Amino acid sequence: MHTKSLIVSVFILFGCVCQSFGQENRKEVCVVFRTGNGTLDTAYKDNAGRLSEIVSFLENIKNDGTLDLVEVSFCASASPEGSVAINRRLAEERRRALENYVRGRVSLPDSIVTRHDDVTAWEHLACLVEQSDMPHKEEAVNVLRNVPEYTYDSRGVLVDSKKKQLMELQYGRTWHYMLQHFFPRVRNAGVVFITVRQKPVIPQQVEKDTVEQVIQPVDTIAVVQETDTVVPQAEEKKPFYMAVKTNMLYDVLAVPNIGVEFYLGKNWSVAANWMYGWWKSNSRHRYWRVYGGDIAVRKWLGKKAAEKPLTGHHLGLYGQVFTYDFEWGGKGYMGGKPGGTLWDSPNYAVGLEYGYSLPVARRLNIDFTLGVGYWGGKYYTYTPLDGHYAWEATKNRHWFGPTKAEISLVWLLGRGNTNNRKGGMK
Repeated sequence: MHTKSLIVSVFILFGCVCQSFGQENRKEVCVVFRTGNGTLDTAYKDNAGRLSEIVSFLENIKNDGTLDLVEVSFCASASPEGSVAINRRLAEERRRALENYVRGRVSLPDSIVTRHDDVTAWEHLACLVEQSDMPHKEEAVNVLRNVPEYTYDSRGVLVDSKKKQLMELQYGRTWHYMLQHFFPRVRNAGVVFITVRQKPVIPQQVEKDTVEQVIQPVDTIAVVQETDTVVPQAEEKKPFYMAVKTNMLYDVLAVPNIGVEFYLGKNWSVAANWMYGWWKSNSRHRYWRVYGGDIAVRKWLGKKAAEKPLTGHHLGLYGQVFTYDFEWGGKGYMGGKPGGTLWDSPNYAVGLEYGYSLPVARRLNIDFTLGVGYWGGKYYTYTPLDGHYAWEATKNRHWFGPTKAEISLVWLLGRGNTNNRKGGMK
């Protein structure tokens, strides 16, 4: 005797079916809840027709003498981005509204009715991610499938959660992508599982002739089955993004310089640069001396920045401090205290910058940046005379305008900090 089970799942709002197993057939009926609302509105979108469909389906099963209605399970959930308390309340309200509607039209015994308030639609979200081509999909699926919703230590203190790990992936960009593309489809959800089993058919007894069974001897053959050796994969380390760079404009002007930039997460970075050129020829009255540095905080913007850190458009705020001495056989200009150090009355500048970092190779970018702001500080003019220098004037500089220009060669360092051929993530 063979028993054939038919499991029909009626999905409310869930727009995807993750798997179909064996003899199962799944029927989808979508009903939409309004955002943040637990009321089942039959006039909203196509709810009326779809709810009528599920009620008719249940009535047909009850009237079919060959089928047994084994279980009707009412479930509900809400999207992950809200608070747990709000999501739990919404899920319970939606599940109750769905159950009241169905049971108000179809008589169902309590013995076959079960209820589940899943609160968060992790399973449906995992389905959507698996079927998408979102960046870093494998990392997100691993968390959705394998990380518990909540993790507690031995004292019962909450130390980790599925939501927390998802929000930390790719410094928040994975969570932001799901928020835009997937959460609207899992935000207002309920689900009904209907399990139906075909009634057993008792076969008629048929007399059979008795046949003597002859057992033939057979050889015994030992079969050795080979198994593959499974090598556990090493745990994937989190990416790390930084860069080392040099401003090629300064290099052309014979001013050696170097800079570093660190990605902080959420499309923010901090950069620091240093320059030092100290060329002189006393006999010919040639002085080409400058040193100092700057610090900048940057916000990365646009599609390229979303694909990979330290790439694309950026806006920033910067501050500079420096001293200089330029003289080429005529009048000389010195910024900062004569004979002093960088911190003895230096020149300084603050301003706003805009730039674009263009990928040119697997680990190389070229960054174009222009800064506009205020340049202040004392400077001195002098004239070489008989092997000495005659000081002419001491002035205070007050300059508003361009104070920073970069065409920098950027070397990308760190795990995962590589470009593909089109400038995106490898």
